[in-house]
Formats: sequence, C-alpha cells, structure tokens
Amino acid sequence: MSETTGVLSARVTGTVRIVGAGLLGSSIGHALMAQGVDVALDDTSPAQLRLAVDYGAGRPARADDDPVLVVVAVPPDVTADVIERELARFPRAVVTDVASVKLEPLLALRERGVDLRRYIGSHPLAGRERGGAIAARADIFIGRPWVVCRDGETSASDLAIVEGLALDLGATPIEMSPEEHDRAVALVSHVPQLVASLLAGRFIDAPDGSLRLAGQGVRDTTRIAASAPELWVQILGANSAPVVDVLDALAADLSAVADALRAPEAPGARRAVADTIRRGNDGVERLPGKHGQNRRFETIVVMVDDTPGQLGRLFGELGELGVNVEDLRLEHSPGAQFGLAEISVVPSAVRGAVEGLEARGWRIASVND
Repeated sequence: MSETTGVLSARVTGTVRIVGAGLLGSSIGHALMAQGVDVALDDTSPAQLRLAVDYGAGRPARADDDPVLVVVAVPPDVTADVIERELARFPRAVVTDVASVKLEPLLALRERGVDLRRYIGSHPLAGRERGGAIAARADIFIGRPWVVCRDGETSASDLAIVEGLALDLGATPIEMSPEEHDRAVALVSHVPQLVASLLAGRFIDAPDGSLRLAGQGVRDTTRIAASAPELWVQILGANSAPVVDVLDALAADLSAVADALRAPEAPGARRAVADTIRRGNDGVERLPGKHGQNRRFETIVVMVDDTPGQLGRLFGELGELGVNVEDLRLEHSPGAQFGLAEISVVPSAVRGAVEGLEARGWRIASVND
C-alpha cells in the first residue's frame, strides 16, 4: 500500500482494457480502480457503458489506448470474435477472457488460424444471480478460484500478467487445460444450475400452502435458479457434451432411487436409499471449506429476535467470548418474530460458545456436527 495515497499496489501495471461492462467486466473494473489501475471500458451498449462508468468501474475507452492487458467479458456466443478482434487491434497486449466455457472459443480461434501466443483463456468462478453493471461488486472474486488455461506457447511474462490480475482481485489462480476446466465446471456449476432450475420449476404449480412450508434448505438448493435464461442457453450449449455426461449419470442415480422408493419394503430398497444419502455425505466432505481448506466446523443454531441490533449484539458477544465465526447462515421462519442464526465454529469452541451465550440470555436451538 502506498503511504501517500493509501491505495493498494497492483501487480498489473499500465492500462487494462475491459470489453464488456456487465457483471464480471464491471466487477473487475471496480477492483482494479480501487488499486489505482487505469481501466478503460468498452461495450457495444452505450447505455451499459455509461452506467458502468457512472458507478466507477472505469473510464470510457479511447482510440489511443495502449493496454497491457485486455479482458474480454462478453457473452459466450461472441467471445471468440471479440478475442480475435482485440488480438489484432492491440498487438502488444495480452488478451484473456472470462467466459465460463474455455474449449469452444479456443477451437474456433484455432480453426480460423488466429495467432494465439498472446491469448490466455481464464475463468473466475464467481458471480451473482443478478447481472449487469448495477450488480457489479469489487469483492466477488475474493477467495474464489480463477482458472488459467496456458499452453506450451504461453510465455512466463504473459502468464504472470493474467495470474497477477487474479491475485490483484483476491482470487486464487489455478492452472487447468481447457478440457479439464470444461469437465469441472459441468459438474460443479452447469449441472447444479440445471438441477436448481428443474427443482424450482416444480414450484410453479405447487399449492400456496406447500410453498409456505419452504425452509432454508430448499432456498439454498434453488438459489441459483434465479439466473438469466439467455446467458445459460449459451453456456450450456457451448459445454453440452460434458454437461450431458453428468446429466446421464445423475439421471441413472435418480432412476435407481425412484425404483427403490416404488417398493420401499422390497429387499435392498432401504439400503439403496441409505447409500444414496451416505454418498452425498461423502461428496460434501470433499468440498473445500473456508479459504479452500478441507477443515470442518460445527454449527450452533441461535434463536435471534427479529428486532434491530440483535445480530450485531450476537456477534459482539461471541467476540467477547473469543469465538471466531467461520461462517453464518440465516433462516427466517414464516410468521415467527425470530430468526435462526446458524453459526459455524471450530469444534473446540463449541462448548465455550454455547455456555457463554446461554449465560447471556441467548436461546440455543441446536448444536450440530
């Protein structure tokens, strides 16, 4: 950090040109601007561009810009076209893109004979359900993986620029091939989107009384179902083969569970259901926890009155008890004047936290491991 300006020193120096002033492009712009980087924004929509500039994501691009890095943040169906254009327009710049599919644009560019030595595909695993410049935030990349797809022609200096961008935004660079990336996101991003959308779609014809019973579990499961259909049609179409592989396997699993439940008293049926739940337990255990660690926490569920200042008081008293909150999830019961704060802590802190909170008048709903 500069002592005179108080601005963090960025690894990427010089002008960064961002093509596409939507959620990801504008969020990158906000994060770089906060570190004193000159950000030049471009977008085919003048209204979107003006909005991003007004919100402080950068300045409008100029004809005389000479960027060190170009970030292509446009929809998947035009990603290859924009990469080709930017490589030709700025012969001294490294060009990266943040599309959620990496193999299709790369193959399209190779088929056109484009010189790709200055192109490095990348993908930040970050986003929000809402899109556009108005939803952009500088902190959405913090602690998130940022895949970087290098190849044998990628120079160390060019790679350092793209990885430096990820590090400047607080993300964790991870090197993968385009094929590895697309298979991975099919499993952990693209199919979950479809599953959430399919489940949420069942709510359309459900009785109002049924939906009033919805708790945090179903809200968590369907949160991403609010995503934009137009974008996902492109993403899923561009990564269709890996997505279909996962969907076929998932369909077989669903069919097996349905068969077991059609005759729950049949020999082996209960075991089939139990094994399904157990495999889910084992799979969840493999997911990285806080800061990418495989460290597990225990949860304390505290009843919090729905009045101003109660959540702040809870955090303050946990701090006084020396308890660090590793994670937090809030659930509001329909019609009730209180909420449930599910607090994740290290196992060694559970007893002291529960005893200390109860001594201060808090009601503990449950303690789970």
